[in-house]
Amino acid sequence: MQSRPPIIHPAWMRLTHWLNAIAVLLMLLSGWRIYNAAPLFPFTFPPGVTLGGWLGGGLQWHFAAMWLLVLNGLVYLVLGVATGRLRRRLLPLSPAAVWADTRAALSGTLRHDARGAYNAVQKLCYLAIIADLLVLVVSGLAIWKSVQFPLLRLLMGGYDSARYVHFGAMAFAAAFIVVHVFMVALVPRTLLSMVRGR
Repeated sequence: MQSRPPIIHPAWMRLTHWLNAIAVLLMLLSGWRIYNAAPLFPFTFPPGVTLGGWLGGGLQWHFAAMWLLVLNGLVYLVLGVATGRLRRRLLPLSPAAVWADTRAALSGTLRHDARGAYNAVQKLCYLAIIADLLVLVVSGLAIWKSVQFPLLRLLMGGYDSARYVHFGAMAFAAAFIVVHVFMVALVPRTLLSMVRGR
């Protein structure tokens, strides 16, 4: 009898991953609705790709998704640190390894043989999106509760600067999602392991 492959992603990790994905998607779409009410740049997002129907609706969706993202993100970070998973999966990381794996990826020679092992580019991207989500939360608080959190507002360079930081972090998150989905499409077994754990 053939033994089952080992668990790559434990249940808690899969659950928090999918809840974070939902939260980030809801925040992106509702955030675009909020952005359209007071654009920072000479463009707006098409209403068909925004969530909330109007500014008030966009804000309600945004705040609801924010609580999901923050609470679920905390669970992910606490369990990731407590179990050692974040350290084992994302470290060590060196510029030389990132450069070598980037060159291999661009030349089409980057291998995906090791199930559950991340290459240096993946490690960098996952660490970057974790940091980016933290920046989104902090800059969002500086915008939403500017009076209550003056230190955050100061760290962001003021209210208006916090809006630009928030937009930039949002753009990075959106780009990460596009690249992440594209990479999953290239290696579909990664999606199966994120659903089944194996």
